Amino acid sequence: MKLAGRIALGLLAVLLVLVAVVLVRTFTYKAPPGLDASGVKVAPPVAVDLDRAARNLSAAIQIPTVRHQDRAQDQLAEWDRLHGFLQTTYPAAHAAMGREVIDAQTLIYTWKGADPALPPIILMAHQDTVPVTPGTEGAWKHPPFSGAIADGAVWGRGSIDDKGSLIGLFEAIETLAARGFSPRRTVILVLGGDEEVLGSGAQAAARLLKSRGVMAEFVLDEGLVVLKDNPITGGKLAVIGTAEKGYATLKVTANATGGHSSAPPKDSGGVAILAKAVTAIVDDQFPLAFRGPGAEMLKAVAPSAGFPVKMAVANEWLFRPLLVSQVGATPPGAALLHTTIAPTMLKGSPKENVLPQDATAWINYRIAPGDTPDSVMARARSAVGDLPVTLAWNGRPAAPSAVSSTNSRGWRALAATAGAVSGAPVAPSLVTAATDSRWLQPVARDVYRFQPVELALSDVQLIHGTNEHLTLPNLEKMVQFYARLIATAAS
Repeated sequence: MKLAGRIALGLLAVLLVLVAVVLVRTFTYKAPPGLDASGVKVAPPVAVDLDRAARNLSAAIQIPTVRHQDRAQDQLAEWDRLHGFLQTTYPAAHAAMGREVIDAQTLIYTWKGADPALPPIILMAHQDTVPVTPGTEGAWKHPPFSGAIADGAVWGRGSIDDKGSLIGLFEAIETLAARGFSPRRTVILVLGGDEEVLGSGAQAAARLLKSRGVMAEFVLDEGLVVLKDNPITGGKLAVIGTAEKGYATLKVTANATGGHSSAPPKDSGGVAILAKAVTAIVDDQFPLAFRGPGAEMLKAVAPSAGFPVKMAVANEWLFRPLLVSQVGATPPGAALLHTTIAPTMLKGSPKENVLPQDATAWINYRIAPGDTPDSVMARARSAVGDLPVTLAWNGRPAAPSAVSSTNSRGWRALAATAGAVSGAPVAPSLVTAATDSRWLQPVARDVYRFQPVELALSDVQLIHGTNEHLTLPNLEKMVQFYARLIATAAS
C-alpha cells in the first residue's frame, strides 16, 4: 500500500476513535457531583395568607425609602416609618427575635436557636430602593409608590428589588412563630439600609457579627431567580448565585491647557485625548473564558439539554472554543465569562465654546472571578500606553467574591428547598451585579444569592425599571420558600 493510502487509513482510524470517544462521553455525561440535593427532606408547605402578604407589601412600597447618589437627598424619616410598620405588623416575629438598628438604618434581627453550638444561618434583604427616573412617572401603569394591588400583582418601586424579599421573610417568620416553631439553629436577619449605594450598613453588620465570633453555615441574599425560559433548555431553571462579580469604577482624566474653542490646539485638546484613551481601554476587552460559576451552570443543565449542548459540554476539551463563542454571543452570556468594561459618565467643559482644562470619563468594571482590581488597572494602563492621561479608582474597588460550595449542607438545604418550591431543576451561576451579601463573606462559610421569583428573560428589565411589580403567585412563593428554608435548615 502506498504511503498516502496508509496515512489516509491512519487518519480515518483516528477520526473513528475520536468520534467514539465523543459519543461515549456524551451519552455517559452527568452533572458535576454535589448538585443533587434529592436526599434532603424539605419541610412541608405552610399556610400562606396571601391577601395579608399583598396588603403588607403594598404598605411597604408606599413608604419611599429611596437612596440617592447624593445622600443628602435621602429622607431618613421614611426608614423610621418602615421600621415602625414592621414592628406593628409582625408582632409574633418581633416577640421571637431580638432587634438592633445599626449604621445606615440597617436592621439586625436574631432568632436564637436552642443549640448555640450550631452555626447560625443569615438571611438578607434590603429596605432601600432606587429612585424613579424623573419624567418617567407617567409611563407607569400604576403610580410607582402607590403599591397598587391590581392585575394579579403588587405594583411599585421595590416590589421585586427588594421589598418583596423583605416582606416575604417577615411573613414567613410571623407564620412560623405564630404556630410555635422554634429553631434549633439560630437565624439572623441582616436587612441593609443602603444596598443601592454600595452598602455601608451591610459592612457595619459584618463587623458587628465578626466581633461576636459569628461564623454562619451560610448566607442567603437576593441575586438570581427562577428563569421561566432559560436559554439552554427553554424551560424553567432555578439559578442560585454561588459568587458575584467585583465592582470598580475607573476615573480617566486628560488634563489640558483650556482656552477658547476658536483656537484649538493641534491635538484638539483634552476631550480628543480622553476619547482616544477610552477607546483604547474599551477595545482591549478581557478574553472570554469558559470557567467559574457561569460555566458550572451550563455543566449542571447540560444533561437535560439537547444533544448538541450535551455533546459540547461533555467534551469540553474539544468544543471549548465553540462553547465560549455560543455562550458569549449575547451581552448577558458574555458577562458570565469575563470582566466587563462599560464607560458610563463623561465630564468636559461647562460651555460649548470653551476648551476644558480637564476632561474626565468614568468606566465601570464588573470583575469576574479570576481577575482582580490590580489586574484590571494593569490592563487599562497597558491599553492607554503613553497617552497623557491619569488613571485612578473612583472610590475603593471591590474584588470578586469567593465561589461558594455546591457540596455543603447549606447548598443542599437551599437547593432542595428552591427545587421543591419552584418545581424546577437547580443550577449554580454567577451574579453579574452587586449585592450586600459580598460584605458578609468574613462571617460565613458560604454565601448564596437567590430569590424564588419566576421571571422570563424579558421580565428582568423590570428590576430598577418602569412598571416594576411582583405577581401574587411569586409573592406566595417568596413566603413559602423562606418559611420552608428556615424550617429545613434551622430545625
